[in-house]
Amino acid sequence: MKKMKYKYLYGAGIVVMVVLAACSKGFLEKPPIGTLNPEIVATEQGVQGLLIGAYSLLDGNGGSGDGWGSAASNWGYGGVASDDAYKGSDPSDVADFAPFEQFITLTPTNGAVPQKWNLGYNGAQRCNGVLNTLAIAKGISASTVTGITAQARFLRAFYHMELKKVFNNIIYADETVNPENTAVTNTTDVWPKIEADLKFAVDNLPETWSEVGRVNKSAAKAFLAKAYMFQKKFTAAYPILQDLIANGKTPNGVKYGLNPQFYSNFNPAQKNSRESVFAVQTSVQDGSSVDWGGSPNGNYGDILNFPYNGGPGACCGFYNPSQDLGNAYKTDANGLPFLDESYTSGLKVSDPTTPYKGTLDPRIDLTAGRKGIPYLDWGLHPGDDWIRNVANNGHFSPKKNVYANSQKGQFTDVGSAYWGPTELVANNVNLLRYSDLLLWAAECAVTAGDLPTAMAHVNAIRARAADPSGWVYKNSDYNAATAMYSTQTTPADNYKIGLYTAATFTSANAMKAVMFERRLELAMEGHRFFDLVRWGIAAPTVNTFIAREKAQRPLKQNASFTAGKNEYFPIPQGTIDRLNSDGTKRITQNPGY
Repeated sequence: MKKMKYKYLYGAGIVVMVVLAACSKGFLEKPPIGTLNPEIVATEQGVQGLLIGAYSLLDGNGGSGDGWGSAASNWGYGGVASDDAYKGSDPSDVADFAPFEQFITLTPTNGAVPQKWNLGYNGAQRCNGVLNTLAIAKGISASTVTGITAQARFLRAFYHMELKKVFNNIIYADETVNPENTAVTNTTDVWPKIEADLKFAVDNLPETWSEVGRVNKSAAKAFLAKAYMFQKKFTAAYPILQDLIANGKTPNGVKYGLNPQFYSNFNPAQKNSRESVFAVQTSVQDGSSVDWGGSPNGNYGDILNFPYNGGPGACCGFYNPSQDLGNAYKTDANGLPFLDESYTSGLKVSDPTTPYKGTLDPRIDLTAGRKGIPYLDWGLHPGDDWIRNVANNGHFSPKKNVYANSQKGQFTDVGSAYWGPTELVANNVNLLRYSDLLLWAAECAVTAGDLPTAMAHVNAIRARAADPSGWVYKNSDYNAATAMYSTQTTPADNYKIGLYTAATFTSANAMKAVMFERRLELAMEGHRFFDLVRWGIAAPTVNTFIAREKAQRPLKQNASFTAGKNEYFPIPQGTIDRLNSDGTKRITQNPGY
């Protein structure tokens, strides 16, 4: 079990960590790795230790059968499954991820899918362990009990929301699910229980903490709004979002707002900023394991997602931004995106033979590494030399999860394993940032017919991107402390980004403008596929993307998205077999699998 991130969550004196047994049917999928009578840990110190254990699984890495398939960034489920990214590497390398691109080959026995399922229910189990132990604990003040309960219920809602996004038909495992109560089913809508836990958290969490990693009232409100957005409850979500935009605060009391520089959101030197609503807290050089099978506190879920054969990291060439995503950053004469999707025609951005020479949104070079463009302070990206399998993976490298060369050794880990000093990074994973709130509010405003407000939210994000101080520049040193280039004379490409006006942000295209902005702003952050599903356009979008890709990507030649099936991933077959093994049907497979 990993060492907890004490400096982010609680005092160094809290050292108790106990994992309680799962229910006998294997529902929570986690065998006990140490069992104690709950009364032994029924103290404030013990319960706080259990709570830290519940927080610790936010990074998707618990060291018990989970792995890259449970990464906090959702790079497989939210990125590779969409039109934003390719799996990367060779098709046979971590082959269970190849069906995330193909869909038609995705089955309930896929080896990566149980990792996400197990992690979610392991997290829920730890939250229930907190609540059950708290119920028998003595000597804890009422206010402390309430605060711990609110945090545990928020985390339980978070883990179930993650499961709901990926699998849809899930069981809500609250503290009543145990070896004596296996009367569970996945045929009941769990959104009401997710909402109930989040509402309790909103009502009972403080606005500030002395530990930046704890969830506060504003973050709980944000996730309640997210739950409403996924249910299309716009009238319920909108007032919460309006309140957060006006009054929301980070755990250390800083009012929410956009960082001046876009890339500051992905810079380990600037994490936990005013734009961070809720994030996975990471750390390195803290004594946590860097051996295979260990559970380090650096961002283990993304250690594959570095350029291949150079730059930051020792390998592995996974999670390459797609050509379609690169083309989406093309801009027109007004610096606006091509909402009619004509960006897909003509020359391709960074084509190695005849590259596109038109104008581009500058966020392309803060989201993806591409040939001839400075890659932080690693020099110019060399292009295909950093791509492991060009035929399948295109010409781009991921960028939002990496670190600057000058940060190596400070924000990277140490250890004997070859990836320890190079790919374990103290770069937080943004689970939700302020841009997300603004764009949800813009969706709600469009739905309500308030186009000026929606346009203002979108333009606030575009105005930040339009500020030249945050662009990438050639012939300039990169300052890793500020995420800025010191000599801002020659932009790295022909950047042009404009703001919408009443004439360009109309009732006919306003929602599409908001949706497109989400793609540009949040690309490669694990949101795209889930957005396509909640908007009801996953099948046409992904199938159109596949059709454009089949001629040039071998992995896409055997790919097809089936509407009514592939919006959600299959429930692991092993889970179904175990839960239904005594003849009682507790869980049903998702449609089509």
